Amino acid sequence: MQALTALIKAMFGSLRDLLPIIVVIGFFQIVVLQEPLPNLLSIAFGLMLVVLGLTFFIFGLEMGLFPIGETMAQAFARKGSVVWLLLFAFCLGFGTTVAEPALTAIADEAAEVAAEGGMIANQLEARESYSNGLRLTVALSVGFAIVLGVLRILKGWPIHYLIIGGYVGVVILTGFAPESIIGVAYDSGGVTTSTITVPLVTALGVGLASSIKGRNPMIDGFGLIAFASLLPMMFVMVYGMVVA
Repeated sequence: MQALTALIKAMFGSLRDLLPIIVVIGFFQIVVLQEPLPNLLSIAFGLMLVVLGLTFFIFGLEMGLFPIGETMAQAFARKGSVVWLLLFAFCLGFGTTVAEPALTAIADEAAEVAAEGGMIANQLEARESYSNGLRLTVALSVGFAIVLGVLRILKGWPIHYLIIGGYVGVVILTGFAPESIIGVAYDSGGVTTSTITVPLVTALGVGLASSIKGRNPMIDGFGLIAFASLLPMMFVMVYGMVVA
């Protein structure tokens, strides 16, 4: 019964979050364009599916991914093995990024455009090789990014110095990378912060910071996602230089 009540509350919360989008679309369609909404029944059904999907997704995060991420981070901290913790952090970053639907979509699209532009052979094998190479490059970069973030939590390094240094590196690499890969590299930083990676990585950081004496979960627990956005840009530009 308690779970059902929480689910209903989450559903109303999802509807509330989507309400501004509904109002904006309705306003511009009816007031500005002065046209009725086409296929109203289909739109209403689609909206209901979106609300349900968002509800189950958020509910699932709260019930499953957040607790397991925090629990495992705390267990590794109690175990006291830095090597195993760093290996877990790398595997978590790599595994969640490879599974990201957004990354798969952008890698496939980049391969198609590269083939049409003559950068690679316009063959299925060449496109798949380029797409898989891009996905693995981004996944590896996120793995290393999470390791760097975990080391920051363990050592207490100030996050702003690392972020500033990282973006200086991005700017420098931009001057050397092929123009055709720069946009893809910048977008790769965004697609890594999506539905699968963010919950688990955030839970890892908060759980780890909560387990280490002298660390503040609010100050030290967050920031891993920033590294997961930053390093892919650098890695993909290097990938572009190697492939080109």
